[in-house]
Amino acid sequence: MHLTTQQIRVRFAPSPTGHLHIGGLRAAIFNWLYARHWHGVFCLRIEDTDIARSLPEYTDSILDSLRWCSIQPDEPLLIQTTRLPEHTQALNQLLATGKAYRCYCTPEEITARQVDAAGQTIAFSQYDGFCRTRTDNPSGAFGIRFAIPHDRESIIFDDLIRGRVEFSTDQLDDFIIARSDGYPLYNFVVVQDDAYMQITHIIRGEEHLSNTPKQILLYEAFDYPLPHFAHVPLILGPDGNKLSKRDAATSVLDYKRAGYLPDALINYLVRLGWSHGDQEIFTVEELIQYFDLDHVGKKGAIFDKEKLDWVNSMYIRALTPHAVYEYTITHVEPKLLSLLAPWTAEKIIESIALYQDRVKTIGELVAVLATLRVAPCVYNEQDVATWMTPQALEHLELLQVRLATIESYNAEQISIIIKQMCKEFGIKLVALAQPIRLALVGTTASPGIFELMALLGKEESLRRLCSLTNLVKRSKAN
Repeated sequence: MHLTTQQIRVRFAPSPTGHLHIGGLRAAIFNWLYARHWHGVFCLRIEDTDIARSLPEYTDSILDSLRWCSIQPDEPLLIQTTRLPEHTQALNQLLATGKAYRCYCTPEEITARQVDAAGQTIAFSQYDGFCRTRTDNPSGAFGIRFAIPHDRESIIFDDLIRGRVEFSTDQLDDFIIARSDGYPLYNFVVVQDDAYMQITHIIRGEEHLSNTPKQILLYEAFDYPLPHFAHVPLILGPDGNKLSKRDAATSVLDYKRAGYLPDALINYLVRLGWSHGDQEIFTVEELIQYFDLDHVGKKGAIFDKEKLDWVNSMYIRALTPHAVYEYTITHVEPKLLSLLAPWTAEKIIESIALYQDRVKTIGELVAVLATLRVAPCVYNEQDVATWMTPQALEHLELLQVRLATIESYNAEQISIIIKQMCKEFGIKLVALAQPIRLALVGTTASPGIFELMALLGKEESLRRLCSLTNLVKRSKAN
């Protein structure tokens, strides 16, 4: 039977054997959104039964990643190993009812029985149930196996994404549910904890699909209410294969350090496998309103970094310059003021206003501002050859003279002088603007020159114009 409680309860249950990655974050987001959409409960559980590989720093990293994305549980965090006494009690219950049994077989003994008469290992052979029917009382180490019911031919369930799914019990053997050291294994403890937490919907990656029939049998063995299952397709690399470290950053916190905004990353990951018409950009509130499992695709979605960069750039543009500044010093570059010294916070915010529409990440913005603060020491050779004509050189020298006379050095006054010169010499604005850009930043790609020159200030603008004109004159003299 399925759970019939009115309140939906979901969980995200990562293993602290590594940092939270993109696929894990998407699973957390899907669960969190589903709970928010249906006014349910989002739970968080750390599955640390892999004692050897589970590390506290990975737990901290996972929690930091979720906190950065504002994905917080509605109930206290559950650490799986804290329930070991309950898990052990449940194991003993299965043993007492004959639904599980002790297995004393060594791996070598099992392998030896999987060899045919010709001495060849049988392909895809399963455990033969030797200890299930043995009548002796062996001593030594043992694991615990779940006894697959002999009268059960198949396990069928309705996946909320994939539809009807059927597994034949011929595909299953009496699987291990506890090691010889007494520690219960994943499929056993996950059922115990999901039942304990009253989870109604299990939304997870399709890599867990093969575990589902085993878990359903365990639910039935304990007469626990059966939750609904939804298996989300994998995120794929550009080549259509499973996403690798070459295709995406190794951890969510890498994206934080690179200057991706959490809401942008959430937006992108939700759209990576889910759709709502043709809409691409969503607020978190809109995602909560629209998200459902009916529109999650059945095929794997391709991770596209260029698309992620575009989404992130849209989110950066939507912020005020002051908000970008605050986010930068809080999450990306705490030493921004010292990095851009002697610029003040006000001047940095002015520079952000010029560049935030031109960058994909906050990290890129920091790099651009750091470059802008220092006068260029090299210039794009192709740009110099194209734009620094003898006429342009004369115009830049005259511009320096006229700019020096400005008392109120601001974008409006700079604009008046430059436009007057263009009219005076019968040239288009681009013919003067591109050499100016080249002098100010070393290339012909920059924001509006009037605002840029005002930001740099009169003294610095003149110094950079003079540096380029002197360089060009020296090169021509040689």
